[in-house]
Amino acid sequence: MTFRTDKDGDQRRREILAELHGSLDRRYRPEDVADLVLLALDGRLSRRERVVLERAARHSSRRAGGFSSMSSDYARPVGGGRQVAAASRLFGRRAEVDPDDPESLLEFAANLGDEIRWAPDRGDFLADRLNREARETAGMDLSKRQYNRRFRMLRRIAAKAGTLRTEQDKRRLLMVGVIGFGADIPLERFTADADAACFVAYYTARRKVRREFTLSGRDNPFDEISQVLFDRCAGRSDWWMVAQARTTPDVLERLTDEERGRLLGQWSAAMRHAADMLRARWDPRADRTTMIVRRGDDSTTWNNLAVAYNTARAGWLSCLASLDALALLDAACPGKVMRLMAADLAAWHRAAGGGVDPNTTVWAALPPPWEVLDGTATCTRADVEAACRTAGLDPEQSGWTAPAARRGVGVFRPTPELVHGVSVADPVWAALLRRAGVFSGKRVRPDLAADAYHGLASGVVISDLPAPGIPDIPDTP
Repeated sequence: MTFRTDKDGDQRRREILAELHGSLDRRYRPEDVADLVLLALDGRLSRRERVVLERAARHSSRRAGGFSSMSSDYARPVGGGRQVAAASRLFGRRAEVDPDDPESLLEFAANLGDEIRWAPDRGDFLADRLNREARETAGMDLSKRQYNRRFRMLRRIAAKAGTLRTEQDKRRLLMVGVIGFGADIPLERFTADADAACFVAYYTARRKVRREFTLSGRDNPFDEISQVLFDRCAGRSDWWMVAQARTTPDVLERLTDEERGRLLGQWSAAMRHAADMLRARWDPRADRTTMIVRRGDDSTTWNNLAVAYNTARAGWLSCLASLDALALLDAACPGKVMRLMAADLAAWHRAAGGGVDPNTTVWAALPPPWEVLDGTATCTRADVEAACRTAGLDPEQSGWTAPAARRGVGVFRPTPELVHGVSVADPVWAALLRRAGVFSGKRVRPDLAADAYHGLASGVVISDLPAPGIPDIPDTP
């Protein structure tokens, strides 16, 4: 018989905590995180705590033996490995380079560029190429064709570095919008406090649950399991780490003034960064009074950036309130940013007797937040309060001039299997419907239309949906 020593148990716990840390910037289901939390806190939980965690853990993939058709990660930017390999072959040189680091890519291109007098700031194909005489003067034994091939290759690497930087910024802000700064918690700090780590991992997993195509709004991510894990932090936990994922009064009151000031700076920087990226993507022809997505709009990027901005703004307001500094809003109070809404969901709202969200009315009445933040437009707390009164909103309770009112504790429910926001009863059918393009707003793939229609006719969709044709359902073949 083999007995497990305490040392083996500690090692196993560290491995589980490391996996929970890896889940922070991925999209693990709360059920799977709860299962890992039970293992990480094995022997430390009370009977009641274990019973509450089991409500989620029994639906985990490990327990239920099933799978999900939904990705367990967010899309990650593709690095420049392919371009580096091609350039190395073309120039016949190898160099140390991190293909996932934009700065390293630019340095790599600049080093290769010395051979043909290319530099990132001299990369214009028409203006900066050397003619034959200049190449001969520089001692280049290259034909025009070979020179041009190298010039184009370096331009592609420079362009890839710029694209990679932008995509990494977008993903970083996506994570800020979903879980705050939780993804930036160092592994060593995370594993040093198991109670705080388990709360952060589970709570952020709840925040990452996908939106459903519904009129009823989102579930409260702070459910009874979050409450149990949060209560375990009441002792001498790392509250700064908890604050990276949950910037609420019950957390901020446990921080020092210096820590609250640092957090205020983090949220302010994130808010301004998201606002700058929103400015670059805003189409002045768009109708701010409805915010209905139009053909050609990149609604995914806009909505991700809007969520990041609003999350950062809410964290900024919470920190201002904790420092008793909301009076600063009297001079400048940047508003919220509204997400773009699908036309079919907007039509469903109207059919159900609803109208435009009052928050959209306030957003349309105020200057864009990026203009307020850079000083080109003025928007004071009085301006925001007046717009809220016109729209029938309480400016403080709705989160426009103060931290939004706290919600109660939510109720856990298993993560729904979603296809573009529509809940499907079976993950196998969900995978088929997704491949077919059902509910995507695009044409359904002809080769899968018959199977997709059969699944729809069999009742695999369990969401409440608007009238037939909204969203797109394939016609009977």
